[in-house]
Amino acid sequence: MVTRPGVPLLGAFYAVYWDLSTRKPVRYRDAGVNIDEADRAVSAIKKFARQTFTKGVLTEIGSFGASYQLGGFRKPVLVSSADGVGTKLKVAFLTGRHDTVGEDLVNHCVNDIAVQGAMPLFFLDYFAVGKLNSDVATEVVGGIARGCRKNGCALIGGETAEMPGMYTDGEYDLAGFIVGAAERNELLTGKTIRAGDILLGLPSTGLHTNGYSLARKLFFEVAGYGPKTLLPEVGATVGDALLAVHRSYLKPIRALMAAGLLRGAAHITGGGITDNTPRMMPKDFGVTIDTASWKIPPLFEALRRIGDIPEDDYRRTLNLGVGMILAVPARGAVKAETALRKLGETPFRIGSVVEAKRGRPRVEYQ
Repeated sequence: MVTRPGVPLLGAFYAVYWDLSTRKPVRYRDAGVNIDEADRAVSAIKKFARQTFTKGVLTEIGSFGASYQLGGFRKPVLVSSADGVGTKLKVAFLTGRHDTVGEDLVNHCVNDIAVQGAMPLFFLDYFAVGKLNSDVATEVVGGIARGCRKNGCALIGGETAEMPGMYTDGEYDLAGFIVGAAERNELLTGKTIRAGDILLGLPSTGLHTNGYSLARKLFFEVAGYGPKTLLPEVGATVGDALLAVHRSYLKPIRALMAAGLLRGAAHITGGGITDNTPRMMPKDFGVTIDTASWKIPPLFEALRRIGDIPEDDYRRTLNLGVGMILAVPARGAVKAETALRKLGETPFRIGSVVEAKRGRPRVEYQ
């Protein structure tokens, strides 16, 4: 303890004791954390979560750890993935709409395990905020629960973290973790892919959850648009177009698997068609993509026009209207297209598998 010159140590002790004894008590709320607001959010979250429970769920929301009983598999392999929504959240903050990002999160994670042949079992989320607003939290987690219900996946736990000083007021971060399962002999590994296989593309519903740093820069900084600016060629405002939900491809993937027609699948996320298509194939194979086989949606073309985006960046940053690529045998391509159309899909043949040539890119555009 440091004392002033001439002040005895004992006197300094009493002075400090007197000062502390007259101070106002400091509560957790004074540090920026509102436990009552958190309780309101958790109460709403429990209601949403219970609506997603499947027969495998063994614990209630609020336990220290969530338990799930795996059944119905002979030789199960667990498949997991973790992801976030990225800077698409910035558009949600800007518009004040928080009803879509939760569903984005679930569908992205579902797609990542579906391409490996797995059925989603359960999901956990991480919602972190500087100052908790129970209405916003409820809207976000409500979207997560909605995504889980649509995919037959149980929301069995998660974390809502209020951390003052970590995030700007009104902003938050969102991440998720999913676990699914597949029979060992039904895993989609790409090992059966052969030269001549047909690539079927399934439409995206927008940017999904990738390329938002570029899109925000072009729309809001370069073009000077606001979230309510109407894009006539798109038929929607900038905000609505950018917040279109990242769709799930679970049903079409499961349908082709059940018919024995699917050899591989690639979720077109960060890296676009160029980087994601090779992820589903053995290293000895590449693909040729026919760029005239589908029409790139106006939203992407608007971005290219505003930013004069170079072709390689355009193809590696955005999905360009193709959210999923499915590799099917050439002889079964028509049957696969028919099965997809029965589900309401609009598949287009975007290319084929070829033998990889040394020194050549694994994805070539025609």
